[in-house]
Amino acid sequence: MYALTLSAELEGVTNLRPHDTQEKNFFYTFKVQCTSCRETHPNPIAVNRFETNEMSGSRGEANFVWKCKNCKRESSATIKAAPIPYEQTEPAKARKILEFDCRGLEFTEFIPEGEWLVDGIESNTKFEGVELVEGEWFDYDEKAGEEVSIKDLKWDIVRA
Repeated sequence: MYALTLSAELEGVTNLRPHDTQEKNFFYTFKVQCTSCRETHPNPIAVNRFETNEMSGSRGEANFVWKCKNCKRESSATIKAAPIPYEQTEPAKARKILEFDCRGLEFTEFIPEGEWLVDGIESNTKFEGVELVEGEWFDYDEKAGEEVSIKDLKWDIVRA
C-alpha cells in the first residue's frame, strides 16, 4: 500500500480536497515507473477511482492497468478509498490524502491537475474550481473580508 501525502500552508481555508464525486470524477495524474525494469512511462497517466479496467488472464480489475513497453509485464494500481480532506494546521504538516495499491508499478510523482475544493475557515465559504498546478492559489473571501491562499504545496508518495 502506498499513500499520497500533502503538506501545504493554508491561509483562511481548510478541507482542501479534489472535486471527486460519482457525478464529477477527478483524474489523479501521476508519473509511473515499472518496478521490474525501471522503465518510466513516457507520459503522465490519469487514474479515476470510479473507473475499472480488466486485467489480462481474468486476474480481476484495477483503476489503472499498464503493460510496460520495455519488459512487457502487466501492472496495475487501485485507489483504495475516497480522498481525505487536508485540514489547515499551524505549522503545516504532511498528511495522507489518498491511499492506493500498486502491483508491478510505482507512482513516482503526483501532478495536481484538475479541480480542487476548499472551505473558508471562518466563513464556511465554498471555493470551487481551485487550480493547484502552479503550486499556489489566491482568492478573496467576501464573507470573512480577507484574502485566502494555498502555498508551499509539497506532494509525496510514501509506503502506507
